[in-house]
This record gives sequence, structure tokens and C-alpha cells, in this order.
Amino acid sequence: MFELFTAMVKEEWRMHSTMFGSLSFALFPVMIFGIAFMGAFLLPLLRTTLPAGNLSLIIHANFLLLGFMVGAFGLLGNEVMNRRFGQASLLAYSARSLPLSEAHIFFVFVVKDVVYYFFLWVFPFGFGYILASPFIGATLPSALLLLLTLTLSFLYGLCTVFFLSALYARSRILLFAALLLLGAAWGFAVLFLSINPAHFFPPMLLFLAFSWTNLLLSLVVLSVLFALSVFLFSPEQTGSAKEFHDAFAPLEQRFAFLPDPPLAAKDLIDLYRSGSAIGQTLFSFLIPLAVIWFFLSFLGPYLPPHGLIFLFAIVTGVIASTMYTWVTMFDSFGPYACLPVAVSRIISGKLTTFALLQIVPVLFIAAVALLSGEAANLVPAVVLCLAVSFYAAGVMVWLTGLSPNVLVYDVKVLAVYLVLIGIVLTIFSALAFENPLYALFSALLFLPAWLFVRRGKARWDAVDPSGF
Repeated sequence: MFELFTAMVKEEWRMHSTMFGSLSFALFPVMIFGIAFMGAFLLPLLRTTLPAGNLSLIIHANFLLLGFMVGAFGLLGNEVMNRRFGQASLLAYSARSLPLSEAHIFFVFVVKDVVYYFFLWVFPFGFGYILASPFIGATLPSALLLLLTLTLSFLYGLCTVFFLSALYARSRILLFAALLLLGAAWGFAVLFLSINPAHFFPPMLLFLAFSWTNLLLSLVVLSVLFALSVFLFSPEQTGSAKEFHDAFAPLEQRFAFLPDPPLAAKDLIDLYRSGSAIGQTLFSFLIPLAVIWFFLSFLGPYLPPHGLIFLFAIVTGVIASTMYTWVTMFDSFGPYACLPVAVSRIISGKLTTFALLQIVPVLFIAAVALLSGEAANLVPAVVLCLAVSFYAAGVMVWLTGLSPNVLVYDVKVLAVYLVLIGIVLTIFSALAFENPLYALFSALLFLPAWLFVRRGKARWDAVDPSGF
């Protein structure tokens, strides 16, 4: 097992370092460390406006969301091998010819991803805070406790998504029943008991009041989630045969009003036939945003009366922009190279499909606004959400072309992306907090989004596609 684990870690490193250079990728955790180290010095200022308890809740929620995002590789347990590795011949696929069960290979693969992304994301952040703690008056035990609870938050997000995706692979009805039961329990606690269950998040309880009992409780719940996930994994379904009727021609005719109907039709068929149309929407969008909403609700007293819905609209816009990665993960430019099709045209097709998918965040924001009593601010919130989403997608096109899933780990790319997005979010969140109608000015973001897309097309047309 350890030999296979070590080989998988080396393989993951070689794959990333080959794509954009060993030094550039090695600097990625260094950048995370720098962000945490420098951000720690802002904590005394933040505590003057936001209680420490709520601030720590937000940080733990962010790492829970990170676990959701990393765990999204298991959207469909029976297709994880194909969707994760694509055309690459990796150990997790080629090892099927060895005397090892698929369940064993998959277990090692999951453990490898946990360890790999822990040292890529979680440890650099926690270590940055640990080194900064003497300068901000924090004790070393409290800094080490934060690293422990952030790790647990990350693992809770990862194992929860993995558990739900395993349920989904077994039975969609079983998954929806579990989500319905969880939602009903949460709603009962909020409406009838007047408590927010987010207060009982085990890593948060451990951080606020450390005890060996709380630690044991956190580990037991996490172990149960992980064990159920592995138990529910069904390797027998990996190679299942499926039949689909011809949908390309009818869908192309239906999309005749779009700029490039064939490419849009192909992308939507890819989403549907891969099983991602529902899986991606659930695990990469709806579930993370539902979790974020419950954690953000703690900030209500510290925001303007209408601030929460606009803060949530901005967060939704950022996550909705990742739908561009959904439609670029299924193919590379290689198969198109023998056709008279430019990279810019493929990008246009992907953006067309991305625009069609924006109906999902629009409906989600509408539902949140109505349920939270913010119907009066529905239009400005939707405009802000879409503007942020298209702007962020435009930045991704310029920086990454057809490979946003890969180039996000290039430290130069991520740094530029964070700066460009951070400036915009700061400006328009301040405007929306000042006056709900000011959020309508976010429509101006469609202009720089168009410029980024235009420059991105020219840039990637001039680059020899790498094939990933």
C-alpha cells in the first residue's frame, strides 16, 4: 500500500510540475503561506469590527468549502477514474492490470489526495499563522489548535462530499432522500428551536473549547463518514455500459440562435452523458453555497440591513464563474487540431455553454432572496451575481485559456487572478452595502469581461496548445 501511495504522490507532483514548471508549482504553497502570515497581522484590526468567534467561524467555513471543492473529484463514484484522469495513463488506471482490487486502488488514491492537498493548501496556511502568532500576541498552543481544527474542517468537507457522491453513485433517490432529511432537520432547528446548527460544527466546537472528548467526537464522526464512503464505493459500476439516443442534431437545431450551435450542443451533451449535469450542480455549486449561506448568516448583525444578500450574491458569482471549468474539463484542443477550428472558436463555444448554465445561479439567488425576505433586492443581487461571474470567467479565459483546472496551480496565474478579482469584489461589495441600487453599477463589469475574453482569444490563438 505504501509503495503505491508513494508512487501516486510522485506521479501527482510530476504531472503538475511538467505542466507549468517545478519552481512555479513549488511556489504555490509558499504563496499560501505568505497570505496567511501577512493576513495574521490584520487580525487585531478585524477584531475591532468582528468578534473573534465569528471570525474563526468564517475561516473554518472557508476550509470546509475547500474540502468540498477538493472532494468534488468524487462527484460520481462509478466514473471517478475516467473523469479524473481523462486521456492520461496514470497508476490509478493502469494498476488495474496488477493483482490489486479496484477498491484498494481507490482507497489509496483517496488517501493520497488527502495528504497531497493538505500539504498544498492547509499546512502552508496554518504554518503561516503559527510563525506570525508571536507578533500578534497569540499563543503557540492556540496556533497549533487552529491548524488542527482547520485540518479537520478540510477533511469534513472532503469526506462529506465523498460520502454524498458515493450515495449518488448507488442511488439518486437515496441521495435526495438524505439531503431532504438533512434539510428538514436543519430547518426544524432554525424555525422551532431558534438555533443555527452551524454552531455545533465539531471542529468549531473543538476550537472554541478544546477537550479530549470534543477531539474524540470530531474524529469519530469523521471516521464514520470516511468508512461509509469507502464502503459505499462501488467499483463494479466503473465499466458499466450506457446507451444514449442521438441528441446532437436536435440540440443543434434548438440552439440555432446561438453564435456556435454545434459546440454548445456538444458541451451540454458531454455534461449530460458524463453524469455531471446534476453531480456538478449539486456538489460544486448548490451544497457548498448552502453551507456558505448558513455560515454567512452569523455576519448579519455586522452588515447593513441588506448586506447579507449582496455578500452572498458576490460569493455565488465567484463560484458560478467556475462553471467555465465544468465545460473545459471533458476535452482538450488535441481532437480539434485536425479540424479547421481555432482555439478562439473553441473558447467562444465554451463561453456560450457557460452563459447557458448561468440560469442555475440566477434561480438560486432568486430562491434565497425570496426565502430570506429580500425580494425587493432581487434584481440588483442577480445583476451583481452575474456581473461578478462573467468578469471572473473573462479573467480565467485570459489567464488559462482552455485549461483553468490545471493552470490554477500556477502561482503566477493564481496571484494575478486573486488581485484582479479581489479589487473588483472590494469595490462593488462596498457600493452594494452603501445602497442596494448601487449594485446595478456592477453591470459595468461586462465591459472588462469582454475585453479579457477578446485578449484571451488572441493570446491563446498565438500559443501552441499543450494538450492538457
